[in-house]
Amino acid sequence: MSDVKFDGLRRLVLGLGCERGAPVHEVLALAEWALREAGAGAEALAAIASIDSRKSEPAVLAVAAHLSVPAVFFAAARLEEETPRLKNPSEIVFARVGCHGVAEAAALAAAGASAELVVAKIKSAHATAALARRF
Repeated sequence: MSDVKFDGLRRLVLGLGCERGAPVHEVLALAEWALREAGAGAEALAAIASIDSRKSEPAVLAVAAHLSVPAVFFAAARLEEETPRLKNPSEIVFARVGCHGVAEAAALAAAGASAELVVAKIKSAHATAALARRF
């Protein structure tokens, strides 16, 4: 379990996956698209989550800063534990990073065992995003 702080309003976690050097504006637009798909605003976010290999990725950090939420990161092995709950597992992603999904898995891992995806993986040219809600 991550140390994400949830409250009555902040129940969503935005999972992000991206290529190294993904354009900040592209990843931010994808994050905003995910929030629109859920009918939610930034005030509903508790955190941004991703794979630990993106701890210093400028686009991920910029999205967290722009949305005023912490960024949390998980090892590929931890994200792989979420595979049964993924809506879009990928063998290609597994071959590249060691887990079957980053955006969906990170969102679920950060949001906890009772969480559900409210926006399954959406993609842009260089990134993926998903939203999970903690119940």
